[in-house]
Amino acid sequence: MTNGVPIKPYLLSGKERRVLKRLKLIPMPVSVPQTKPRLPSADLKKATKPFNIDRNTYPLIIVGIRGYYLNSQGESGKNDRGIYDDALFIDSPFTTASYNANTDPSKFRKGRGTAEATKGMAKLNAGVWYAHQFGLHRNKYLALVQTKGELTVTRDGAPDYSDTGYFGINIHKGGYNSTSSLGCQTIYPPQWDSFINLAADQAKRLFGNKWNKVVIPYVLIENTGQF
Repeated sequence: MTNGVPIKPYLLSGKERRVLKRLKLIPMPVSVPQTKPRLPSADLKKATKPFNIDRNTYPLIIVGIRGYYLNSQGESGKNDRGIYDDALFIDSPFTTASYNANTDPSKFRKGRGTAEATKGMAKLNAGVWYAHQFGLHRNKYLALVQTKGELTVTRDGAPDYSDTGYFGINIHKGGYNSTSSLGCQTIYPPQWDSFINLAADQAKRLFGNKWNKVVIPYVLIENTGQF
């Protein structure tokens, strides 16, 4: 912010960004791939098959692949935090679409127990989760929110530990200078409108006026070299 006016780094030229960074007036933008994830629909369906999702009941699903850019973003061979090195996909009978995303918390924070003041940072466990529906993220904008079921996370600790419950782990828009996550699944901002508009369009096409009442399964897959 300069003279009370917020700075939007993505609107600045390269020279302007470098000057403002030296003056510490803007933070470093987070890393994001130059292209969207590329995974054929057939390969995505193959990857989700072991989860035994009833696609007649749940024709619309969201798929996350943690560490999709495992060797090309951040530290090679490591799942990083604070960058868009993951992928999210919309998959329905009518379309498959991909987006640059983040499936981890933005930072590390060790803790203990489940009290708000002491608990560790949460990272959603891999698996299929029947916990999301369309709703408002923080009462601000349409997103996929955790209101339909519990989720299991692994919290930073010494050692890390498991926790299950309602944590508000939503699928929402990330930021330019941060992935904006305390455990949520976030999408690179320029791609957010495309994601949520297509997801809602598919839900309306498949479920009619119940589009924002049904469960939208979320499948989270760890990339261990299979992608």
